[in-house]
Amino acid sequence: MDIVVIGSGVVGLTSAWYLRQDGHRVTIVDRATEVGQGTSHANGGQLSYRYIAPLADPDVLAKIPGWMLRSDAPVRFRMRFDPEQWRWLAGFLTACNGNDKMRSVASLLPLSLLSQTLIRDLVATHALEFDFVRNGKLVIHRDARDFDSARALLAANPGLAGEQEALDAQQCLALEPALERLKGQIRGGIHTRSEDAGDCLKLCQALAARMAEGDNPVRFELGQELLGFDRSGTRVTAVRTARESISADACVVAAGIGSVPLLRGIGIRLPIYPVKGYSINIGISDDEVIPAVSVTDFKRKVVYAPIGSHLRSAGMADIVGANERIEPDRIATLIGETRAVFGEWVDKARIEPWTGMRPATPTGRPIIDTAGADNLWVNVGHGALGFTLATGCARILADRIAGRPPAVPHADFLLAHAKPSGWRFAGRSRAPAA
Repeated sequence: MDIVVIGSGVVGLTSAWYLRQDGHRVTIVDRATEVGQGTSHANGGQLSYRYIAPLADPDVLAKIPGWMLRSDAPVRFRMRFDPEQWRWLAGFLTACNGNDKMRSVASLLPLSLLSQTLIRDLVATHALEFDFVRNGKLVIHRDARDFDSARALLAANPGLAGEQEALDAQQCLALEPALERLKGQIRGGIHTRSEDAGDCLKLCQALAARMAEGDNPVRFELGQELLGFDRSGTRVTAVRTARESISADACVVAAGIGSVPLLRGIGIRLPIYPVKGYSINIGISDDEVIPAVSVTDFKRKVVYAPIGSHLRSAGMADIVGANERIEPDRIATLIGETRAVFGEWVDKARIEPWTGMRPATPTGRPIIDTAGADNLWVNVGHGALGFTLATGCARILADRIAGRPPAVPHADFLLAHAKPSGWRFAGRSRAPAA
């Protein structure tokens, strides 16, 4: 088939990768002039296969009033005269219950582990270069209660014993000496050996370069503004841009937050809203003390990942609409947190600030399904987990287009199941869709 993929971030590119592997002729269309220029450009860099709990959590409800009073809160709300924001926030608050959280974790974990297998295959089999490291992850806890809760969760899941272990403060510092400045502040940590890190932008570039080569190369139509779709009956026949009409036997919308207005034009409302995140890319030399493992500061909600010749520091979640302005106070907070952990050398380093619009659903689950036409597919709504989940979601998409049973249950990734269930949900009783 001739398939048009809209979006050249990591989700769109991995979708194209597996569709091409199935023998389809693929065209990638994006308004950006280069690949990986949206949310994929400078995300946190961590591939966190076992840390996939959604932002919607029962504990969040008690924290919201305090967050609204703090300018440096890890999650910041700014109410707008925007019915889409109100609708999304209502869904998010509904999802802040134990039932929806467990439902999301239960569906996301098999997906993330599939993604782990696939992304490691990209490295081992296809030798894609994107500063990939299998360096593990340490989640540090400054609060004893948080650490006790994390240890209780680990004890309740004995199947994770081979991958995760609880460390006391001294063991955390022995594992990662770069955290020495936090001595006396760390109460403990959870070390996961199997987590990875890498540069998402470089992965996008590597995928694009490889797909442009060999037999059946992918066609790239970048710098094209999307206008809409041509239809015949229940099917899409072409994708219209400002320059041309590209015929298609099927179309995949994987344009992040840009997918929302595009599909709204044909009457499809996606339950997705931008959750704005920030990062700083800090240049390093041989003299700086940086972590060898990826680090997450649980209390501060900041992640640190060594990526090639840089240290990536990322965090924050601003629910303020599609405002792509880099807020100086948010960058100052990231710089201050990084300095407090790793030292004053950060003030002298070359720092590249970034912000991106994470396309989030209220439940934290992505949507992989048809929408509005028999051959119009969506692969959207990955939130902060786009880098982690991209390969698994792309594989599910390719399997479903081919009519194959996906490798993991995917019923909770259907558009019809995107809404939170609330406290009425009693468990995962549905059989996975074929």
